[in-house]
This record gives sequence, structure tokens and C-alpha cells, in this order.
Amino acid sequence: MRFSRRKEFYGNHEIRTEVYMKIFIVADHGWINGGQAKVAIESALGLAARGHAVTFLAAVGPMDARLARAGVETICLEQNDIDTASSRLGFLRQYMWHTKAAHVLAERLATLDPKNSVVHVHAWAKAISPSIGPVLRMSSVPAVYTMHEFFMVCPTGGFYDYREGKTCHRAPMSMACISTNCDARSYPRKLMRVARQASVFAGGLRRAFSDVIFISDMQFAAAKDYMAPGQTFHRISNPVNAPDLGPKAKPGEFYLFVGRASREKGVEHFCEAAQLAGVTPVIAGDGPMLDELRSRFPGAKFLGWQKPAQIPELLRNARALVFPSVWYEGQPLTVYEALAMGTPVIASDACAGREAIEEGVNGHVFKSGDAQSLADAITRIQNESHAQQLSQGAYTQYWADALTLDRHLDALETLYDGMTGHRPSMAIKPKLALETV
Repeated sequence: MRFSRRKEFYGNHEIRTEVYMKIFIVADHGWINGGQAKVAIESALGLAARGHAVTFLAAVGPMDARLARAGVETICLEQNDIDTASSRLGFLRQYMWHTKAAHVLAERLATLDPKNSVVHVHAWAKAISPSIGPVLRMSSVPAVYTMHEFFMVCPTGGFYDYREGKTCHRAPMSMACISTNCDARSYPRKLMRVARQASVFAGGLRRAFSDVIFISDMQFAAAKDYMAPGQTFHRISNPVNAPDLGPKAKPGEFYLFVGRASREKGVEHFCEAAQLAGVTPVIAGDGPMLDELRSRFPGAKFLGWQKPAQIPELLRNARALVFPSVWYEGQPLTVYEALAMGTPVIASDACAGREAIEEGVNGHVFKSGDAQSLADAITRIQNESHAQQLSQGAYTQYWADALTLDRHLDALETLYDGMTGHRPSMAIKPKLALETV
């Protein structure tokens, strides 16, 4: 297959109709186990459908069967992640420096023409490791990285102090950072993460990308000062897979939390606020805090882990989605999925979910970690006419500017064009105001 630009003309004006490229996607997992893999896989499928030659390299299988059916070449290294490794010592070697991943990537990049090829890395921290840094730096194929989290700059990946239960504002890899036990498990584990972060710097992974995609303004603000010099930053939202069911006939009846039941997600603050507001909190998810929450809040309703296909119906029937996260979250897709369903959102001011909320129009923003502030927002939505107004606002505002996969792919193609020299990309420089590509 020949990869080139196809041109059409309107009068004397050239119109770009399609650009065929070779796109090499790198991710930790070849199946959907979270938001990172979901975006990587669905963008691969979409790019293949648009005629691009897509290769998907993952360390951990199985590979999503849809990839092969769509004509995407898949490469699985048949490795483990921390949850599936039989030997923790063996996985530690892979976690610190995955030699096989580097060799395979080097071999494949050597076959690509930099004039019509791009490497797009979505995830490396759970299995691929920093070993791909030197390979990307030595290759002439341009590379872009999507910052789904903060592992490129923060040893624990989240700017969050698990011991103190709050956002960490220490400079990553400073003495204050290294000497602080902020890890969820132990200080030796934190030091292991610090050692690996040192290899991110020394091995060149941080400097391997000419372009970096941020998925929210908040994420950009948190990480921009720690990125490598000379990089070009882009603001591209992740796609949201949500059906248009039309406006709700009436507001739902219950207040819903969807996600991992862990301290950084702020779910305990939701339960406390629900008690104060006199409503029953509904928790859809599993996690390390679940038993504690069941004991402390016997009046709460716990649905447990839900299949992805069950989430849209839950969101549609809820009166409001409560997103009480107390740490930075790059772009919580559940917030946008709820709005698409016509369900207003109550989001904490500590996460990027607040960027989707216009106060009093499609939801409310409350003070992170403050149960009374959250309870006040819940009480306001108890008013039937206000709930109906917010529901209509949620639906109308989302679908007026929906985060569709096509919109996401358009932005990626524009970026890839610029990286390969076809035309200037719609990019932003570090100190300029962010705008959606």
C-alpha cells in the first residue's frame, strides 16, 4: 500500500481530502482495562477506518480482537504487569528497564519512513518501561506522547500524597519529594519509583517526544513546568463514547458515584455529604475502601463493579453524578458521559472534571474534601425545577460541542500532519493560553 497525500482542487485551491500515514501506537495493554487503553485502542480503530496503516504495540495481552478485524497490525510482547506477574523480582527488572520492548520497537521503527510515519505513545509506566526512550531519541520518526496521567514527571504518577490524603505540591524529584513517603504502600516502594524516574531522565524518555498532548487545562497547569524544553504542547480532549438519547423527560431519583472506591477518589466525602443532605448515596464500583465504607455508611447502596455496558443506563437514571475526587484527574470521562445522558454533575474543584461544569447551568462545583459544600450542592438539586433545568443544560451543552471520536481523530490527523512536515499543526506553546485543537 502506498502512503501519500491525496489531493483535490476547487478552482486554484488545493483541498486536502485524506492523508495516508503509518501510525505506530505504543501502550502497556492491548485490551481495555482503563481510560488509557480505551483511548489508544479506539483511536487505533478509528485511524485504521480512515485508511491509515496502524500498528499497535502492547506489552500485556490479550489484544483486543477488534484491532485485527479492523486491519490493525498487532504486536504483543506477552509480558506481565504488576497484577499478573508470577515473580515480583522478574517484573521489577521489566518495570525498571524493559529490554525486549526497546529491541522490538527499534526493529520496527527502522522500517518506517519519517516523512509519512508517526509514533504515538499512550502508556509506558505499567509495563513498557522507560527503555523506549533511547530508541525514540535515536529514531528519525517523529514521536508524540499523550499525558493521560503524570508519570512522565511525577514518580508516583499523580501529584498525590497517599499518606496525607491530599494533593502533593512538592517539585517532582526534589529532595523534598524524594525524602517524603507519599506512596500508597511503603517508602521502599517510593524509592523504587524514584529510581525508575531517574531513568526516565537519564535514559531520555522525557526528551524523546517533540510533541505532547494534554487532555485538560488543569493537567497542563500541573505539569507544564516539569516538561522537557523545546517540546510543543497540544490540547486534545479524549473521545467520549456516548449515545444521544435526547433530553430527559424528568430528573432521575438518586445520586451516583461511579469509579474506584479509594481515598483519592473522595468517595467517603460523598457518603458523608449524602448523610448531611438526607439522601442515599449510590456507589457503582469496587476498591480498597469498600469494606470501610460499608461499615461506616450502612445506609449507602453499594452496587459493586459494573460492566461498561451497564454504566450508561445508570448515568441516565441518576439525578446527578457526583465526582468528588481529591486529586488531579486529567480528564474524567465519566463526567462527560453523564452530561451526554442529560445528567448534571457535581464535581470537586480539585480535578479537571470542573472544566466541564458551568455553575448552575449543567451542574455544580464544590470545595474538594468539604462534605458540607458537597451536601449544599446536593440539597440544591433536590429542588425539582432546578434539577430539571440542570438536566436540560447538561444535555444541550454537551451535544452542542460533543467530544466525538471523529473530532478526536480530526485533531490527531492535524497534529500528525504537522509532525511529518505536511503543514503546520494547530499547536500551542507552553506559556500561551490553551485552546482545543
